[in-house]
Amino acid sequence: MPTATPATTRAVVDELLRRIGEGDPESIAEMYAEHGDWKLNWPEAEHGRTATPWIRHRSTRADAAAHYRELAEHHAPGQAATEIERIVVDGHDAVVLGEIRQTARSTGRPYRARFALHLTVEDGLVTRHHVYEDSLAVAQAFEAK
Repeated sequence: MPTATPATTRAVVDELLRRIGEGDPESIAEMYAEHGDWKLNWPEAEHGRTATPWIRHRSTRADAAAHYRELAEHHAPGQAATEIERIVVDGHDAVVLGEIRQTARSTGRPYRARFALHLTVEDGLVTRHHVYEDSLAVAQAFEAK
């Protein structure tokens, strides 16, 4: 793997976050390599939940676009915010720390979830996307009562 400069990695991460903020799944997906390593820290037994179908492992650029489409479909429009607290860069790797605030479309319940996003950038594209978040907060917002 060629040596990445922190500035190069940071520029890709900043652009990815900008595109995520704009919300266009196809534009966001352009930031991902054709094949990559995408994981979310959701308990394995819970993958495939009908209320949270976007929470699953992915491996392609098309999967990345699908993730952002599904995420938007299941959350109330105009009721989301993300606070980025810190971005730490080391060569090809970056860790983004922050908090998301969303509202579940199906229940109308808002939630807040702290997260850490581990990204790896190679040749200007994201090849690793691992999310560690408060999955309990997300699950409770979508839980039928």
